[in-house]
Amino acid sequence: MTDVVAEPETSAPGPESKPAAVPLLRTEGLRVHFPITEGIVFQRQIGAVRAVDGVSLDVQRGETLGLVGESGCGKSTFARAVIRLVEPTDGRIEFDGVDVTALKGDALRKMRRRMQMIFQDPYASLNPRMTIGSMLAEPLRVHRIASGRAATRRAQQLIEIVGLPRNALNRYPHEFSGGQRQRAGIARALAVQPEFIAADEAVSALDVSIQAQIINLLAELQAEFQLTYLFIAHDLSVVRHISDRIAVMYLGEVVELSPSRELYDRPLHPYTCALVSAVPIPDPKVEKTRKRMILRGDVPSPANPPSGCRFHTRCWLRRELGDPERCAAETPELRVMRPGHRVACHFAEELAGERRGALLADAAAHSDARDVSEDELIAPADVAPVPEPEDLRKDVIQH
Repeated sequence: MTDVVAEPETSAPGPESKPAAVPLLRTEGLRVHFPITEGIVFQRQIGAVRAVDGVSLDVQRGETLGLVGESGCGKSTFARAVIRLVEPTDGRIEFDGVDVTALKGDALRKMRRRMQMIFQDPYASLNPRMTIGSMLAEPLRVHRIASGRAATRRAQQLIEIVGLPRNALNRYPHEFSGGQRQRAGIARALAVQPEFIAADEAVSALDVSIQAQIINLLAELQAEFQLTYLFIAHDLSVVRHISDRIAVMYLGEVVELSPSRELYDRPLHPYTCALVSAVPIPDPKVEKTRKRMILRGDVPSPANPPSGCRFHTRCWLRRELGDPERCAAETPELRVMRPGHRVACHFAEELAGERRGALLADAAAHSDARDVSEDELIAPADVAPVPEPEDLRKDVIQH
């Protein structure tokens, strides 16, 4: 078989960096609505699930933007829409100045070479009938980067980059552990030399020790190949470790956008405050004395979101301020509170001012959270004690 090589094998996945002031990725008013229909033969739309509803974000070249929020808030749908795996309902997606929403056919395929995705479940995203070597060589042939022996050599380079053994090329996905499968997924994303990678819950299904290995690997690859990440997770401690900035989503909207350290040290949206309070602190003394802020109620349906601020039905700050009507009547804008820190809350100034400490303390006191006594930790009151073996034998004899 003849070798066809379009680019040198030693080239890095990303091109030479451009000025950081120009966003690599930009979304403006991005919406992804899934229709709700009724009828079998003649279907008609009776509603829509607003998975993503008007998200505007910029991702600078070479940075890592973390995207956090509860399950079902629209994080994964946003990432899939950016890659065009899901068609947006409205809005604009720009990648390096090009309108991605207008691309079709061969132009879209060429653009997708520059944008790749790491999926949450590597076992579901890897073809069980193909070896790792075949999966790594396939995108090289599809995008006409390399073929034949050149593709095989490139696949060997990729598995070495992600820390897999050489014999991994001839093995199938089921022969690997979860962490190794995720490394194979990362290698596949790197195969076409992308500039931007969306990591959708890339470490959520892995053990803590394996999570650290994958996160460190992603950081090393970013430094080596000048990659840009959209890192999606629900574990805020993981996002804090790898992200430069963090966007917090709630019910399809971005409610806060801030530098990573500032978001953890001083969050200004009541929803973010509740999320940060749920992050465990690796200090038993501090963890024992602090009180977690538990939100009341369930997450509203994205098919019928509340009016005004979508968080007002569960907002502890609104309760502390006496339930102002503005929260339910007006939709808050994502406005600038500090340089680089934007918040979508009518009363964010209350959490940025002198009353912050008192409001947080009162909210924790009024929260549904409570301290657990030592007796409950040893023997919970609602769980019957385990009978002794002698008692079990007596029960058998009596019956």
